Amino acid sequence: MEPATTIDFATAARALTREARGRGLVAPSYRCPPRLVGVDRSIRRRPSAGAVVAVRVSGRPLAAMLADMIEGVVAANRLIAPHADRLRAELWAAMSAAFTADQLASHAA
Repeated sequence: MEPATTIDFATAARALTREARGRGLVAPSYRCPPRLVGVDRSIRRRPSAGAVVAVRVSGRPLAAMLADMIEGVVAANRLIAPHADRLRAELWAAMSAAFTADQLASHAA
């Protein structure tokens, strides 16, 4: 299985930002890696500027990185079920569209 790359991270960040804004939600800013040692994802809330989601990319599968980035949108907007569940499904569909089948397959193989 190929690990995620910073190009994957940038592609996902752009797509998730576009999707969140298109739904009228707060689009978090993304950065990598998290400042906290030993974590894969962290979120820093900013009262006037939304949230910053930091995700570890290095050595992780693409799906794990994407899951953390999607969860960052859910957390930044403080969503709960069932809205959070619907949004996750919609964002996963958007990620499938943002990444070609070849890209996803190369990361899964």
